[in-house]
Amino acid sequence: MALTARQRAEAARLLRQAEHHKAPIDPLSALLPGLDLADAYAVQRDNIARRLADGATVIGHKVGLTAAAMQRLLGVDQPDFGHLMDDMVHRDGAPVPAARYCAPRIEPEICFRLAEPLRGPGVTVEDVLGATHAVAPALEIVDSRIRDWKITLVDTVADNASSAGLVCGPWTPLAEVSDLASVLVDLFVDGERVATGSGKEVLGHPAAAVAWLANTLAAFGAGLEPEHVVLPGTMTTAPFVGAGQRVEARFSHLGPVSVSFV
Repeated sequence: MALTARQRAEAARLLRQAEHHKAPIDPLSALLPGLDLADAYAVQRDNIARRLADGATVIGHKVGLTAAAMQRLLGVDQPDFGHLMDDMVHRDGAPVPAARYCAPRIEPEICFRLAEPLRGPGVTVEDVLGATHAVAPALEIVDSRIRDWKITLVDTVADNASSAGLVCGPWTPLAEVSDLASVLVDLFVDGERVATGSGKEVLGHPAAAVAWLANTLAAFGAGLEPEHVVLPGTMTTAPFVGAGQRVEARFSHLGPVSVSFV
């Protein structure tokens, strides 16, 4: 780690304040030039620990930067991960106050629900599929507490991988979905189709992202637990959304999921 403990604590405090006041800050990578990836995950864990102390519960994880285009945009060659908390979940179709977020975007994803634990290293796609009970159409609300989304890898990692919300549709047993890589999705904003994609956009197969996550968590002495959910990464671009807009994603084999911002 390149930062001192005091600097890491300050970075965590700045992000908490930005989220609480809906007032984005300058990039941490500019404010604290020594910030490295180990520091960034330490900052993320600090803020997750504070949320746990306040009564929230970890229900799973999200994987980000799984699309080649997003990796090129940030100049990275690996995904990242964040935590999903119970207070981030919204019902399918429910209204969500846009004012809860700084600059929200939306991502259609295939959500996994595990029946068995997954602990790396050495977890494979086949292991993930064997441990998965069901999958669901999902929308991840991503938000950056960094001003104007001017993020590098360490900025988004420290900021819980820019995760902010989760909306899941109905669960389908994995045995009823033949190939997750071939699942297609159309993303609509106010009834207009704005993006299309497929499961293969997520590291070639969504389960590959879950395997990457399980293996990466092993370095932190952690793993994926039964009943945890995992968002493996977006299947399309991530448009900005705001108050008065309705978003719907229609997945082949899995069905639709929607959210309205008010």
